[in-house]
Amino acid sequence: MASGYNTDAAMEAQAGAFDVQTLVVVGAGQMGSGIAQVAAQAGLTVILNDISTEYAQRGLAAVAKRLAQSVEKGRIGPEEMEQTLARIRPSASFADAAACDMVIETATENMGIKLQIFRQLDDIAPHRVILATNTSSLPITEIAAATKRPDRVVGMHFMNPVQAMRLVEVIRGLATSDEVCRTVCELARRMGKTPVEVNDFPGFVSNRLLMPMINEAIYCVYEGVATPETIDRVMTLGMNHPMGPLALADFIGLDTCLSVMETLYEGFRDSKYRPCPLLRKYVKAGWLGRKSGRGFYRYDV
Repeated sequence: MASGYNTDAAMEAQAGAFDVQTLVVVGAGQMGSGIAQVAAQAGLTVILNDISTEYAQRGLAAVAKRLAQSVEKGRIGPEEMEQTLARIRPSASFADAAACDMVIETATENMGIKLQIFRQLDDIAPHRVILATNTSSLPITEIAAATKRPDRVVGMHFMNPVQAMRLVEVIRGLATSDEVCRTVCELARRMGKTPVEVNDFPGFVSNRLLMPMINEAIYCVYEGVATPETIDRVMTLGMNHPMGPLALADFIGLDTCLSVMETLYEGFRDSKYRPCPLLRKYVKAGWLGRKSGRGFYRYDV
């Protein structure tokens, strides 16, 4: 078994990788539609799946809207937009996984839901098919154990917004094969991303570092140290962050932030990962950030 940290493109090409041409994306929300878009722009045939045709069509409409904006700004031509949309087919059935090369699941950060999805996909998709999850914090090894192909289950954590952010965390579960890691890294590069391989720990690297910072910023509000505006200004002007931690929390979704913090707290049993009570209160109030119109700031929705 390789160490899990070698992402050298030449070595991976020499070792070979499984060829992915048809991709099923489960979940047509912000992350799923973004993954479908960059995959289709890279020339893959994409099946965008959700629990209903209406939700899948809504995801496709979001892709069309973003592509139209790119045409208006001169980033792509009308022909590329048409070709990209033609490669995406909406779906409301897991049966489509029977004729694909890889699946990327982007459902909500709930282990029960993800396990149910992976069990169904495992029954439908041929054994050669790679099953990937876009989870931002949940254990890949536990998800893989729900299948009969743990060696072909992997984490493929895209950053939000997918079409703009270059990084993809490729998370190796306990049984994930070298071939699968090579394939996913190669696919990420084909999609214009930079893959980094990490091992399976709570929060991986990105959220193990990011979420405690956001949580501590929320504690600063909770304890009356400063206002959200002041805290964000300190981090943007003083630390040169492109966005303050509280504005970023609103963008990510406070419910997602809480879910990740709970995963970290449960996984490490260390008090430094305890979610701030104010974060819990906002989530219970339905103040989830941009998507609900209110979080640490107010938004038009």
